[in-house]
Amino acid sequence: MKIIINTSLMVPIYEQIVDQIKVLIRKGELKENDNLPSVRTLSKELKISALTVKKAYDTLESEGFTVTIHGKGTYVTATNTALLLEEQKKELEADLEQAIQKGRRYGISDAEIKSLFELILEG
Repeated sequence: MKIIINTSLMVPIYEQIVDQIKVLIRKGELKENDNLPSVRTLSKELKISALTVKKAYDTLESEGFTVTIHGKGTYVTATNTALLLEEQKKELEADLEQAIQKGRRYGISDAEIKSLFELILEG
C-alpha cells in the first residue's frame, strides 16, 4: 500500500491518509477483507505519529470503510465504489464552487477562471 504524505499541503496528515486509502478502495487496489498495515507499521513507514495513523483508521471505521478487530488488525469492509466516487465528486464540486465564487469576489472573469483551471490541470 503506497501512501504519500505532503507536509506542504494545508490538509491534515490523517485526512491525506484517509483520502488516499479511499482512492485505493475505489480503484480496487484495496478490496473487501484486505488487511491494512498496523498502526505502528504505517506510522514507522510514513515517519509520523502512531496517533495520526490511529485517527485516520478511526475515521475510516466511523465512515464504514474499515473494521478493526482487536488483536487482529484493520480490514477493508465491503464498499460501494460507485457511491464512494459520487461522494468524492460531490465534495470536489463543492470545493470548485468555492474557488469560482472566490475568483468572482476578486473580480476575475469566468474566462480567466477557466484559463486558470486549464493551466492547473496541465501542470
